[in-house]
Amino acid sequence: MDIVPEITRESITNLIFNDKREDGRALDEYRDISIETDVISKAEGSARVKIGGTQVIVGIKPQLGSPFPDTPDLGVLMTNCEMLPMADPTFEPGPPGDDSIELARVVDRGIRESELVDLDKLCVEEGKHVWMLFIDLHVIDNCGNLFDTAELAVMAALKSTKIPTATIVDDEVVIDKENTFDLPINNEVAMCTFVKIGDKMVLDPTLSEERVASARLNVGVTKEGRICAMQKGGAHPLTKEDIFSAVNTAISKTKELVEYL
Repeated sequence: MDIVPEITRESITNLIFNDKREDGRALDEYRDISIETDVISKAEGSARVKIGGTQVIVGIKPQLGSPFPDTPDLGVLMTNCEMLPMADPTFEPGPPGDDSIELARVVDRGIRESELVDLDKLCVEEGKHVWMLFIDLHVIDNCGNLFDTAELAVMAALKSTKIPTATIVDDEVVIDKENTFDLPINNEVAMCTFVKIGDKMVLDPTLSEERVASARLNVGVTKEGRICAMQKGGAHPLTKEDIFSAVNTAISKTKELVEYL
């Protein structure tokens, strides 16, 4: 048995038991948050978000494509995530792993289920041509709580996105990159991530807190307070009280998070 992790686990658990944390925050308090937009010159929308030491960069690339057969008049969202090996010693190069896929799916669910983007305004010609938005997440520094950082970064990048004007001329699509319009945004959404340490639910966990936690809960909430996404992680169960407590805190904290946007 590696004694160092056990010492770390006991230290963090004892602090949480007494409603304290290593960095001095309250159990329901976020680390410092900063948001920059238009950080990638070649992308039509981009943002870098930091929560504490955690950093995520997002780029948005629109491309004309064919709609899905069951939604012929709606644009398409595609979310991908890359966890760069320089961001964490446990990240490995190569195809996306389970953690990368889960992060992309949870973030995508929050964006999609909140109906954040007005997808019907991305239709150029029904059944033939729609704008497809490729959302690329890049984790460049993992100090815990990638979910909330990534969700804010995607939200900020989408709000900064410009779409080229496209018209149909003689049955062909003509794209005018000199004339653009703002990506139509219907809503704002944020993700609040909690981990359970001992019998306490802790918001915005650091990496060390994540590693000693027994369970994780992600709650996506719109600015109006509507829950649009949830994801349970970790090996141990959560009680009804744990979930209700996390949801109530998430609804309150979302109002603060969207202010950064």
